[in-house]
This record gives sequence, C-alpha cells and structure tokens, in this order.
Amino acid sequence: MKKDMKKKIIVGNWKMNPIALKEAMKIFSSVRRTASKLSSTHVVICPPLLYVQKFASSRAVSPISIGAQNVFFEEQGHFTGEISSSMLKNIGVNHVIVGHSERREMGETDEIISKKVQAVLEMGIHPILCVGEKERDVHGLYLDVLKSQIKNSLAKTTKKLIGQVIMAYEPVWAIGAKEPMDPAIIQEMAIFVRKVISDMFGHENAMKTLVLYGGATNFRNASDIINLGKVDGLLVGRESVNVPGFVELLKAVDAV
Repeated sequence: MKKDMKKKIIVGNWKMNPIALKEAMKIFSSVRRTASKLSSTHVVICPPLLYVQKFASSRAVSPISIGAQNVFFEEQGHFTGEISSSMLKNIGVNHVIVGHSERREMGETDEIISKKVQAVLEMGIHPILCVGEKERDVHGLYLDVLKSQIKNSLAKTTKKLIGQVIMAYEPVWAIGAKEPMDPAIIQEMAIFVRKVISDMFGHENAMKTLVLYGGATNFRNASDIINLGKVDGLLVGRESVNVPGFVELLKAVDAV
C-alpha cells in the first residue's frame, strides 16, 4: 500500500491470538467485509506468524494489508526460530511491527530495533516502529526517554527511507488500562514525536511521517483520539480480535 495522507491507518495487533486457524479466518473474514466498505481508513492486520501466509494468499484484491508482529535483521543463516524481512516480503507482507514494548521487555535494545527497521526498509516493507515511555514523571524526564528511543531506533535509517516509517506512540503504562491517554496529551506527544524526527530528518519529512497511537483504544474512544488527538491512526491490541468491537471501531474512525 502506498501511504495516503488522506487515509487513516488502523493496525490490528492480534498478538498470540486466536489459538485455532478456523477462528482466525472467521475474524479475518469479518474484518475484511467491514474494511471493504471504508472510504477513508486503511486496515493492517498483524496476526500470529502461523496465519500470515494463509491470510496473504487468500486475500486477493483485499482492502486489508497483511503485517507481521516481528522480524529478524539478518537475511538468512543459522538463526533458529527467526524469520527475515525477505521471507516476509515473499509471502505478501508489507508491514511489520518493530520495537513493540513486549519485545523490548524481552530484551530487545534500541540497537537491535534499529537493525530491524533498516532490514525492513531495504525490503520495501513499512516498519511500524513502536515507542513509548514506561512511566510519566512530573519533571518531564519521560520525554528524554522517548527522544532517546526514537533517535536510537532510527539511527540506521536514511533520510531517503524515513518516509516509509510509520511511528506508533504507545506509552507502556497505558497498555491494557481502562482508559487511554487524554486526547489533548496525545496530540502533544504526537507533536513531540514529529519534533524529534524533524531534528533528525528535516521538517518536511517529519510532517509526512504517520504517527499512530496505541493504548486502551476501543470503539468508544477511537474517534476522539483521532479527531482531538490529531493522530493518523491507531495501533489496536486486544480489541482487534474482538470482532464486534473492532468493527465498530473501524466504522467510528472512518466517520471522522
């Protein structure tokens, strides 16, 4: 998919759900039916790797893009359990979540993430780069943490390719919370993310960079986050495998 600034992007990160392929196909089919009716929203589904090829091969001319939840930075070799960006490209993947907080918690460093971002970009795939602080403090030190994450995770990215990166601001403390961050603060954080990118790659590139928000998003708050938070879309976790809720979320965002 070519990035269209007029379209909002909703990324569904299914994480390690559901258990059976039959249920996965049922969810995918329902989302695809809704996605085909959207006029200003593009949907990216990132299922468990086991289902990726099945979805990619069955979607034909689908309104949904297929993404992966993770990738390795090497092209091939003795890396048991890993999968490369070229392998993902060959099965139809065009988006990859990189640097998710759950992967960072497993030990992924900014240096590893920067290598993954570069490997994905070189293959012509859009990295969905996740960044976000673990906690907020009254002194604003969390801004330094976020700035460092962004700069280090994009350390190997060139100005030529930065336009293919999709940023996903996902504060760790908001993941799984009852309510998302206040939309006004989300807007401030989106501006901050673009400011860091502007310092690295220039104002024009920063303004073209898509910034998504993730953290306790659902159909009740999605439109406010988009409309008042001034973000380009959402990274949706648990709600993305709840068909009724996710379908309503997509409709709400498309109506903004």
